[in-house]
Amino acid sequence: MTLLSVIVPVYQVRAYLAECLDSILDQSLRDLELVAVDDGSTDGCAAVLARYAARDPRLVVVTLDRNQGLGAARNTGLSRATGEYVWFVDGDDWLPEGSLAAVADRLTRNRPDLLVTAYTRHYPNGGTRHLSLAQVGAGRPVPETFTLAERPALLSVLHITCNKVIRRRFLLDLGLTFGPGWYEDVSFSFPLMFAAERITLLDRCCYGYRQRPEGAITATVSERHFEVFAHWDEVLTRLDADPAVPAELRHLIFQRMIWHLLQVLGHPRRVPPNRRREFFAEIVTRYRAHRPPAGYQPPGGALGLKHRLVGRGAYGLFTALQVARRAHIGVVARVRHPLAGPQRPAGPAPTTVPGSRTEAVPGELTDRVG
Repeated sequence: MTLLSVIVPVYQVRAYLAECLDSILDQSLRDLELVAVDDGSTDGCAAVLARYAARDPRLVVVTLDRNQGLGAARNTGLSRATGEYVWFVDGDDWLPEGSLAAVADRLTRNRPDLLVTAYTRHYPNGGTRHLSLAQVGAGRPVPETFTLAERPALLSVLHITCNKVIRRRFLLDLGLTFGPGWYEDVSFSFPLMFAAERITLLDRCCYGYRQRPEGAITATVSERHFEVFAHWDEVLTRLDADPAVPAELRHLIFQRMIWHLLQVLGHPRRVPPNRRREFFAEIVTRYRAHRPPAGYQPPGGALGLKHRLVGRGAYGLFTALQVARRAHIGVVARVRHPLAGPQRPAGPAPTTVPGSRTEAVPGELTDRVG
């Protein structure tokens, strides 16, 4: 059996596809297959894939007759994969040199259900942001393998799929696939972490995560952002069906859900203005329905205040807080950069991630449009 199957969904990424394929096929690890799923691309991706498949038999190309979305393309790739482990890599991203060998070494040494790696975001202006896994240990040594209950700080690592390498048999036995619509990583990553009995970390940058202004949910004002609720409902349904999940972990997952939904609502280029009150009401509904029975302790500071306002259903106070915060940020920016004109591009302003010591920028929720 091949050790690793790298699954690459491909949709309208011709400008980046060759770099992605080269970053996988040109590394030293040979014990792999690459399953590329052309999800109805019309920009010439098919020709690029055909050229690479003709020269490297490790590349398997699957072509869908119409665009079905990122989740469906990943599911198709999973159904064709034969490796002991699978890794989902987006077609506009890449794997840094040496990452495949490092991942393979960790897989063969620990045989985990789930391997989580560090990664780096690459922004259009040339900036980068490295996302390490240091917060998972919280100053303590992390064992070679562990469960989520033993290291709940893993929840503070953003719930993307591309920094996770998964034992294929474990995934198939779990019956977990990607759901339809936007934010499909939510209903995939959390159940995956709940169920894994052997999780291991590789705190090395093994993924180059390209932040594109075009084709990303982060830059799309749409009513489709309401689809995030269905994915969180799936997470909560699975959680409720598993009595073995400890109360502390349920509390943290609830907190993470509220944080995520508020991040989506708070982003200026996501929920349409005329639907924001309705979106807030949907958050309130889930807050009240799933609030931990033993009580809920919100995080500290302004973030905790937002959580309390959600609990009260106080949309007017919530929007007033948002306006005041943006005004404060604007004043601080003018004080720090008094000579800056109105067109000066602002860097990402950090906000605290609940339950961790890391930071996440407002655009950190980089779910992509499939």
